[in-house]
Amino acid sequence: MVQDTKAKMRSYALKHPADYKVKIMERQFDGTLLHINDQECWTRIMGDFNAYNLCAIYAVGIELGKDQLQLLTALSMLKPVEGRFQTIQGKGITGIIDYAHTPDALENVLNTIIKLKGGGNIITVVGCGGNRDKGKRPQMAQIAASKSSKAVFTSDNPRNEEPQAILDDMMAGITADVKSKVLVILDREQAIKSALMLAKEGDVVLIAGKGHEKYQEVHGQRHHFDDVEQVNHFLKA
Repeated sequence: MVQDTKAKMRSYALKHPADYKVKIMERQFDGTLLHINDQECWTRIMGDFNAYNLCAIYAVGIELGKDQLQLLTALSMLKPVEGRFQTIQGKGITGIIDYAHTPDALENVLNTIIKLKGGGNIITVVGCGGNRDKGKRPQMAQIAASKSSKAVFTSDNPRNEEPQAILDDMMAGITADVKSKVLVILDREQAIKSALMLAKEGDVVLIAGKGHEKYQEVHGQRHHFDDVEQVNHFLKA
């Protein structure tokens, strides 16, 4: 497609030479300091994957003739999307709510946390949706267990499947070397509470899979459930 196009082409990259190059200078739980084509920009958007997205926005703006300073100011004012690496801090613990519900997304989020966490532990709460791709269940389980200090497997919209059967599929992917890290707690509320109770000052608790969703779908019925509410209730109490 690129070879055949007659359009003007521009490239952007994080690690390779490009017309628009972004470099991550500093990572914090409340934002990222970026270097885009020799210009610094502090943004409240987290994650290496989002550095690519912000660079793309900047590139499009420049190509459309927008003012450089206005673009950088706009990037710095962007608000994080609810449920996408949303951080809640309290009691010396950092809770992160993220929509990651695929193996790649979960691995990306955990890799970002590893770069940020300092000396603390990572505790990951994760499940897999019912009536969806079963092949990703063992993959997500192994990623969570291998990249976390502790992993808590729980329900995540089981829909018309039996929640325990989904968790059994997840456990089937766990290798012997990380099995001791895993807890299985069927009830999502209890799983989140247990993970937060296990956490100590300086630790990070990732609640993955539902993000912005305000419900848990069980046997065709949607019941109110909000990961953000659960974490706030514990950390802000």
